[in-house]
Amino acid sequence: MQVKTAWEKVQIARQTDRPKTSDYIEALFDDFIELHGDRNFGDDKAIIGGIGILENIPVTVIGEQKGKNAKENIDRNFGMPEPEGYRKALRLMKQAEKFNRPIITFIDTPGAYPGIGAEERGQGEAIARNIMEMAGLKVPIICIVIGEGSSGGALAIGVGDRIVMLENAIYSILSPEGFASILYKDSTKAKEAAQTMKITAQDLKELNIIDHIIKESKEGIQNNFEKVIMELKKYIIKNIKELEKLGTNQLLVERYEKYRKIY
Repeated sequence: MQVKTAWEKVQIARQTDRPKTSDYIEALFDDFIELHGDRNFGDDKAIIGGIGILENIPVTVIGEQKGKNAKENIDRNFGMPEPEGYRKALRLMKQAEKFNRPIITFIDTPGAYPGIGAEERGQGEAIARNIMEMAGLKVPIICIVIGEGSSGGALAIGVGDRIVMLENAIYSILSPEGFASILYKDSTKAKEAAQTMKITAQDLKELNIIDHIIKESKEGIQNNFEKVIMELKKYIIKNIKELEKLGTNQLLVERYEKYRKIY
């Protein structure tokens, strides 16, 4: 079987009919209750968050949400969160810590929204605060890259004890087009940039940046979604139980060492 190039994986990760965070929530969790708002400015629909049950385990679930058509994408801002989205996510993560619930995050964004309003409301601060706070949360955190994981938009909900990627997902410091524009001064060289950036699940597993790869069909996850859900559920439950056995102090020490080793 021919191995897909990095650019081919970028195209698969961006497929419109690829399952979104809401599809994973519906398939994995029972009795999900969505919670809204950052208690400061508003409710950002580019991030879904709430509480659900995973095989009798109460968990907090947070994920970036793209749309499946033009209307949904406009409503969800194409999965690009604004500061209030990240502040909503942090509010729910702190709530999870208070009630000792594990946190599951789903990463799928081309990046944080770069608009003037978002910058005026503290986009950079919101992302940085999430990264800092997640490093010290006293509950297990499992982060799953289901599509695009680009830039600080992904990192703002991507600091975890276990980092998982779908086989055709991508995870990078920014989009290949953005990388090509900066490095090559030519966004049309995105294909070349994708190969250079080492953004595929296989590359990142070799570099020890992620912990596990969930296999999917060669055409995309939509063709074997139920099988992926079964494997993902098994992985999440197994690792929650392992992480809970560590105790708070050891959990935080291992998370700290994990990121010191990576960076």
